[in-house]
Amino acid sequence: MESLTLELSAVAASLVVEEGLEYGPAKRRAVKQMGLPARTALPGNAEVEDAVIDYIAIFCADTQPGELLALRRLALLWMERMADFRPYLSGSVWHGTATRLSDIYIQLFCDDCKSAEIALIDHKVNYVPRTITGFNGDSVEALSVHAFCPGLNEEVGVHLLIYDRDDVRGALRFDAKGRSPRGDMAAVQRLLHD
Repeated sequence: MESLTLELSAVAASLVVEEGLEYGPAKRRAVKQMGLPARTALPGNAEVEDAVIDYIAIFCADTQPGELLALRRLALLWMERMADFRPYLSGSVWHGTATRLSDIYIQLFCDDCKSAEIALIDHKVNYVPRTITGFNGDSVEALSVHAFCPGLNEEVGVHLLIYDRDDVRGALRFDAKGRSPRGDMAAVQRLLHD
């Protein structure tokens, strides 16, 4: 059973890196691709992330660091634009496993949940509102934009997830690997300097 989990994780990791899929869809596609029953137990996100790290080290070691740097610079730019809403970077761009196909996820903690949307409208930014699953398992509103990334010379998806200001307390708990699951602007600036 453990070897199947490792194999599923490896296939899912290749889909994450090569096609830009999120972990959930990548795991489900890996099951289909391997011809396994639909009810096959899926690996956890931690196993897939470990496999992504291994995949990048083997197949993308020469390109991924530059791509990650470009994405982090763009993320910081958007965090600065949305500074009034206490932005935190999360996901693969924060954790260092992003490639050019990865999207940027920024969590905003707002006094008024509509204020971030109004800020985008005021700055004439085109966005698509959607509902996605947030860090605590509840549905949250997300504002998705396409932003040009100079370092990659292409557009990248930037997703602004809208949370209530009080949700920031639960957002700062460490994840299963003992890491901070998100970082504020100062933390992202430190990553860029390191």
